[in-house]
Amino acid sequence: MTKLLATHVGSLPRSQEVVDFIFARENGTEYDPAAFDACMTAAVSETVRKQVEAGIDIVSDGETSKISYATYVKDRYTGFSGDSPRNAPADLKMFPSFLQRLADDGGTPQYARPMCTGEVRSKGQGELQKDIDNLKAAMTDHGATRGFMNAASPGVISLFLQNDHYKTRGAYLAALADAMKAEYETIVAAGLDLQLDCPDLALSRHMLFNDLSDAEFVHVANDHVAALNHALADVPQEKVRIHICWGNYEGPHCCDIPMDKVFSTLMSAKAQYLLFETSNPRHAHEWTVFRDRRAEIPDDKILVPGVVDTTTNFIEHPEVVAQRIERFAGIVGKERVIAGSDCGFGTFAGFGAVDPAIAYAKLAALSEGAARADARL
Repeated sequence: MTKLLATHVGSLPRSQEVVDFIFARENGTEYDPAAFDACMTAAVSETVRKQVEAGIDIVSDGETSKISYATYVKDRYTGFSGDSPRNAPADLKMFPSFLQRLADDGGTPQYARPMCTGEVRSKGQGELQKDIDNLKAAMTDHGATRGFMNAASPGVISLFLQNDHYKTRGAYLAALADAMKAEYETIVAAGLDLQLDCPDLALSRHMLFNDLSDAEFVHVANDHVAALNHALADVPQEKVRIHICWGNYEGPHCCDIPMDKVFSTLMSAKAQYLLFETSNPRHAHEWTVFRDRRAEIPDDKILVPGVVDTTTNFIEHPEVVAQRIERFAGIVGKERVIAGSDCGFGTFAGFGAVDPAIAYAKLAALSEGAARADARL
């Protein structure tokens, strides 16, 4: 029988040298581009080595060269300038003392979030090609046979880089979908799996659309998936992963929209692999949504539940990981489950709640738990 595989959401801790280079570029200070590129190549190699050592089967470049999973597009596409409004999630606003503590402790990452102020067009795939080359070289060097690369979805770009150019949000989404299409196709053409990061399908409910009802928000989320599916028109579904989350931060999360309400939206995406949170305390119970709505899960979908949390320095016991995996294997079968993480460990350059060494220990626990589940199933 096929081995039960282990992967993760994508971003991993960056070294201080990487962070320094990224923020030099971000802040417009002088740096050596050749040294930047050499640093990224070496860092990706080390990141892949650590993943392989931890037992991860489907590896990524850790999003090493990117300032963040969404706002990197400002450097690769035209049409962005100025700064977008900062909207704290509604749950943090409910607890202002905790929000202030996060700010005082440096728990709120600082990076540019420009507005869309002009036509969005690709500057070319040069920076992407460097990322692809670095990942593929590292995979060859360290014996990894399968890799994936993250890309921002049209919806998440519209969440963090807000529209001040197009007449409607719909027009902005359509422009983003058209612009991102080549990026998605380039990743897949390189022989990698494509992962679309889509917190806009859940997080944005309590971050940007607080004034809507849940039903109205689901309509918005469906529009986001329609734009994404348009951009994926020429990409084979079996090469696509989609990740939905409620925000990769330690916080109350008491305003999160339930999985049950966005379940159909998630299932409608043109992606074979569905990555979602199941370890954090606010959503750990929602494995039952998949059990109770089993008939609505298309037969070609593969579930990638997050079986380790990415906001705590607890290292999950491999037995806990195995039990979490087995719940989903009991719903769709072992052959349609891959063990994953709730979210990324380095969502923003230089920012992460989990110590870098502990992040890789958690990945090792993830793969050991997958092996335990595999042996029992």
